[in-house]
Amino acid sequence: MNLSGIDKVFDFMNKAETYYLATVEKGEPRVRPFGTVLLYEGRLYIQTGKSKDVSKQLSADPHAELCAFKDGKWLRVRGELINDDRIEVKRAMLDKYPSLQSMYSPEDDNTQVLYLSNAKATFYSFTEAPETVTF
Repeated sequence: MNLSGIDKVFDFMNKAETYYLATVEKGEPRVRPFGTVLLYEGRLYIQTGKSKDVSKQLSADPHAELCAFKDGKWLRVRGELINDDRIEVKRAMLDKYPSLQSMYSPEDDNTQVLYLSNAKATFYSFTEAPETVTF
C-alpha cells in the first residue's frame, strides 16, 4: 500500500498514540504530551481546550513542532496549527476519542481542534536515511 505523505504521518502518529507538542511562550519552549490525532477532509488535526496554556500559546504564535516515537523510529513535524471551529470536525475528533466526551463537547466554547498547515514532516531511524514529506 503506497500512502501519501499526510497519510503516512497520520498512520505513524496514530500508531505511536503519544506524541509531544512543542510551542513557544514569551521566547521560551514549552513541550507536553498529546494523544489526539485525526485525519479529516485531507487535513491532520489535533485537539485541546481553549482554556489551556497551549491554546493561548498557539493563538499568539501558531508555529509548532510535534515529535512521536515508535519501534525505533521517530517523526518530527513542524508547521502552523490553525484553529477550526466547525462543529463537524470537533464531533469527528470526539467520536474518535470517546474518553474525552466527559470533558469536551462539539458545542462548548472550550473544545478546540487545530490542523497542521505548511507542514514539513521527517521520519528518522538509526538504520535508514531520513524521509521528508510536506503537506
